Amino acid sequence: MAWKNASKRSGWRRALPPQPPKSDPPPTPNPSAAQPSEIVSVVEAALYEDGVRVSTPATLADTYRELREKPSGMAWIGLARPTESELLSLAEEFDLHPLSVEDAMEAHQRPKLERYGDTLFVVLRAARYLDAPEEVEFGELHVFVGPDFVITVRHGAAPDLSAVRRRMEETPELLKLGPEAVLYAILDAVVDGYAPVVAGVQNDIDEIETEVFRGDPEVSRRIYELSREMVEFQRATRPLVGMLHGLMAGFAKYGTDEELQRYLRDVADHVTHTSERVDGFRQALTDILTVNTTLVTQQQNAEMRALAEAGFEQNEEIKKISSWAAILFAPTLVGTIYGMNFEHMPELHWVFGYPFAIALMGVVCTGLYVVFKRRDWL
Repeated sequence: MAWKNASKRSGWRRALPPQPPKSDPPPTPNPSAAQPSEIVSVVEAALYEDGVRVSTPATLADTYRELREKPSGMAWIGLARPTESELLSLAEEFDLHPLSVEDAMEAHQRPKLERYGDTLFVVLRAARYLDAPEEVEFGELHVFVGPDFVITVRHGAAPDLSAVRRRMEETPELLKLGPEAVLYAILDAVVDGYAPVVAGVQNDIDEIETEVFRGDPEVSRRIYELSREMVEFQRATRPLVGMLHGLMAGFAKYGTDEELQRYLRDVADHVTHTSERVDGFRQALTDILTVNTTLVTQQQNAEMRALAEAGFEQNEEIKKISSWAAILFAPTLVGTIYGMNFEHMPELHWVFGYPFAIALMGVVCTGLYVVFKRRDWL
């Protein structure tokens, strides 16, 4: 991947839509006042020679001009959510492939590495852990690496490429190795950014395990949300393993510097470790969800059993109450009938009328008691 100074910037115009006729060139812009779109999109542009920054152009046009004037220089252009016109300008100047430019415009791409002639196009998914909401936020980074330029197109807050630039400028012996060294530094920054995410997710899983056995009713939702984040994290890390092995396979073919080879192998090791941890997280969350489902089912079964036992006890009490109510109703019925005192009731004037009524009450009550007792209602 070590490029030589190749002939550059030809052939893109055939892939561009027809351009309107050019009028007289506009006046040279004031370096202190960049175009409005560039104020928003162009984070920083710089030219380097032998690992040292030699210029900080104010506009993309100045960057193109100064790079042409320094054949041995390297341009490093950083953009954040650029406009279509800016990407088309870069594509025309650096002969970027239309497919790669289209991907950079649309974003939402999977991590990948494509080679178009002497230009590499790399898509990376960065991640960072947000402590307050306990969430993982993902960003997308597109990197164009050519013989004498590096263009980064960032969609999202991560990664912090300004820190990568400072690090490289503080180690000019590494920066002078060219665009591939910058690509290494960006890969390293993205992969290093995964470490806090791994630590944060591990802490979340530990908390979830505690909540599961504590019976927290909201834990199922948290497991589901973290599982979705781990799916995204897995999509961000797993392709990197193959991408870095592809770069390492081209060491001999492209004459990659030995120091960079060691650095890239180290990054590949970190990516492999991170990918394995993410796979472990997904499996752990699946197991936790299974355990939580089992515990919830057991709790529901216990509640249903308690309700059934309570219902059974309530039924037994109702049986007893109903039985005694029936037994007490019998003498009440007999007493009520003979308490009406009608004139033509033969039992009222019968000598044995009162003992007969008392005996009748006793017989009925005793009979009902025996019946209910045999049926275990009493």
